This record gives sequence, structure tokens and C-alpha cells, in this order.
Amino acid sequence: MEPSCVQATMAMLDVSKKTSSISRSVAVERKNLITVCRFSVKTLLEKYTAEPIDDSSEEFINFAAVLEHILSHGFTGSGSWFDGQRSYWDFIRLACGKVQNSCISSIENMENISTSRAKGRAWIRVALMEKRLSEYISTALRDSRTTRRFYGDGAIMLREEATVLTGMLIGLGAIDFSFCLKGEALDGKSSAVIDYTPYLKFTQSYDYLSDDDDDRRSIDSSTSDDSVPEHPYVPLVTDEESWANKCRKMEQRFKIVYAQKGYLEELVRLRESQLTNVETENKELNARLVELEEQSQQEKRELEVDMIVCHVESGIVSALRERVRECEKKNESIFTMSPYACRRSFPSTELLSVVSLDSDSQNTAGQQNGEAWCTADKDYTPSMMVLCGSLNSLPSCKSLASLKSSECLVHISTDNSPALSPS
Repeated sequence: MEPSCVQATMAMLDVSKKTSSISRSVAVERKNLITVCRFSVKTLLEKYTAEPIDDSSEEFINFAAVLEHILSHGFTGSGSWFDGQRSYWDFIRLACGKVQNSCISSIENMENISTSRAKGRAWIRVALMEKRLSEYISTALRDSRTTRRFYGDGAIMLREEATVLTGMLIGLGAIDFSFCLKGEALDGKSSAVIDYTPYLKFTQSYDYLSDDDDDRRSIDSSTSDDSVPEHPYVPLVTDEESWANKCRKMEQRFKIVYAQKGYLEELVRLRESQLTNVETENKELNARLVELEEQSQQEKRELEVDMIVCHVESGIVSALRERVRECEKKNESIFTMSPYACRRSFPSTELLSVVSLDSDSQNTAGQQNGEAWCTADKDYTPSMMVLCGSLNSLPSCKSLASLKSSECLVHISTDNSPALSPS
């Protein structure tokens, strides 16, 4: 194998070891913080009796430090030029901004608090006094986009431990808190430090105790023969932990559990009312959806009927237009072949008057000779009928009078002249 390949393999192994060690460190840190948070919540519940817990309580100071470390674990929000280093408060301010009746705006407008870390500490205290700390964190976790924007991979807020955290914080709703939002606790200049000593407990095994006792006895026997060995067992009940003290502690735990029970029952009633409202709203939306679907189907059917009617009307209109064109063609053919078109034409009105007088004289002579009015030789065309009527009309009489006055002689001839031939 070449040296370059060996070096590359060694480098990959080193990188994998570093990655595994880093991931293990992050996992151990997450586990430690969640475990210490559970212990701190339990100590707060044991500490609470009837009086509210304030800033002077060591249990609360440690709990606030643990919660601040959890919210700051894996935080990657970079600072800005006008507010300096950012903290978990910037995440809470954006993720919980839409919570109804939240304290975000009031904390943001506080004049005596300027830094982001101090505002985050004030928010923790106000949320505990409002008994809504778990609600705020649950709402922030639901905004996954904002959470991934402020936290990196491996952070508690992006892991399953965050859900465990919200479940642990529900029990704090049974405790009454009273804080003053002024003082050194909200300074924000110094970081919070966790005190692990109240939660550390080391149990020594019996074999180790016996070996240690034998060594101690051997040393004591060498120094003094009259020394009496001590009993390796620790008494079960001492003066500091008597039955009366146990009874008082049990009574305090009963009160805490009873208060938590009332809080959880109230929370369940609230969730049931919210669920009822959501179900009612869901039913209304479903009914509205069904109504809209029926309305859309009705409109669709009406549109189809309108389209059919329009199609039928267009067909009728086209048929009517075709019928009108056929009628026009028939009328044109009728007018072309009409007998009214075959009429006599005369060159002038004087000749028309002469023909009229000639036909009138012929009719009078026929009546005197006892002949019939209608003969086969006469042409009963519409043009001749018009001429016959013109003699009885007023203009015809005037034309005859004018002819008599001017002493114009009309030659009545029975011969057919070329001028009288039809054109």
C-alpha cells in the first residue's frame, strides 16, 4: 500500500474519531442538562409549601440556570451591530410572538432591561408567574422553521428531549412564584452557573466499606490494642431524619401532588373546551364545504343548460336565415317570370292618348252594334286596363278637352301601325 493511501486512511480515521467524540460529547451534555432539569423541578416542588417562591430561593436560582443552559444549547444565532450578542430571547420573541395575551411585547418595552440575555431571564420569571412556561416553549417548538434558523444540529430544542422538557415544566404550574424584575439577577452581564452538588449522590458498596474498615482496624490495632472497631453499617434512622420529619415531608408532598392534581384538572378542562370549540368549527366548515359543493354543482348544471339553449338558438337562427334566403330567391324568380313585365311601350304620351281614344271609340261602336263588350280580339293585359281606366280619370278628361280646344284631328284607323306594335 502506498504511503499516500495510508495517510489518507489515517486522516479519515482521525476525522471519524473526532466526529464520534464530538457527537458523544453533545449527547452527554444533552443528557446531563435534561437530568439536572428534572432534579431541579423536583426540588422546587418539594420546596414549595404555601408561600410563593422568589429570587432568594436557591432551588429557583439553580433551576433558572439549568433552563438558561438548555435554551442556549446549540444556539447559533449570530449577533448584530446594534444589539450585540444575541441569545435565546431572540428565538422566543419570534417563535412566541403570535401567542395570545403573551408577555413578549411588555418585556420588549421594558426600559430597565437592555441586553438580550437580561430580557430572556425576565421572560422566564414572567412566564413562571403566569404559569405558562410550558405553553410558551411548546408553541416555540411548533415553529420548526424558526427553531432551525436559531439552533444547529444536536441542539436540545431540535431533539426529542425538548418534548420531555415541556412535559416536566407542566408541573411548575402548581407553584406560585413572585419575582421582582429589577436587580442583579437580570443584569445579563454574567453567565448563569449550575450547582450540581445538591443532585450528586455517591453510594459506597459494602465490600469497599469492609475492606476500608479492615485497613482502618489494622492501623488502629497497631497503634492501640484497646481500640474497638466501628460498625460498618450506617443506622437507618437518625435524629435528623426521624419519623416526625418523614411525616411532615409526606404531608408536604401530598399538598404538592394535590395542587398539581388541581392544576392538571383545570388544564384538562381547558383542553376539552378548546377541543369542543375546534370540533364545532370543524363541523361548521364541513357544512360550509358541502354547501359550496352543492352550489357549484347547481351552477354547473345551469351552465350546461345555458350552453344547450345557446346551441339550439344558434341552430334556429341559422335555419331562419337559410329560409329567408330561400324565400328571397323564390321572390326574385317570381318577379322575373311575372306577366306584368310584358307590357306595351309607346314612344310618347301623345301616341298613348291616340290609342286610348281609338279603343274608346271602338268600344262605343261595338255597344251600338249589339256586340259583346269582351271580344276575343282585344288584349286584356294590365297595361290596357290601365289605359281604359285613364279615360275615366280626371287627367284623361283634361287631355281630351285640350285636344278639342286645339282642334287637333285624330285619325282613327283600324289598321295596325308599326308604332302600335308591342316593343
